[in-house]
Amino acid sequence: MPDLNQWLLDNLWIVVGILLVVVVGLALGVIALNRRLARATLAYRSLADEASGRPLGEVIVAHGERVRTLENRLAEVDGRYRQLADRSRGSLQHIGLVRFNPFDDTGSDQSFAIALLDDEANGIVVSSLHGRAGTRIFAKPIRAGEATHTLSDEEQEALKIASQRDR
Repeated sequence: MPDLNQWLLDNLWIVVGILLVVVVGLALGVIALNRRLARATLAYRSLADEASGRPLGEVIVAHGERVRTLENRLAEVDGRYRQLADRSRGSLQHIGLVRFNPFDDTGSDQSFAIALLDDEANGIVVSSLHGRAGTRIFAKPIRAGEATHTLSDEEQEALKIASQRDR
């Protein structure tokens, strides 16, 4: 025993240093555990406040049921969204309008060509030619951005404008 006492006295600063490191490590551990406990207490209080006197197990079961209900509703909304997205591909989404004056004896740009296309570039080009003798209206189908009939310059321009919109 006297040898141990002598050794401790000879190496007192080393022993104190080691003990100091151990104490600091333990203090840091206590601080970390205290933080985790504070977070857990906060979560528990949030659950307990919502429980309003009910057993915690009931609250957890109710939360689980609510989550399942919301998941089902989300799946339903997602299905409806996909349905609407599919339907919208066939609706008119791209429009190009060109007004022009095809005849020298009429004033203003009373004639027009309008291209109406869906998301897959299918649709029609409608032209109205206004002159002193009357107004004529023409409609030409468009499939995949291509006309099945010959288009006038104004109709081609309207188709080009519609094709460039929102793509």
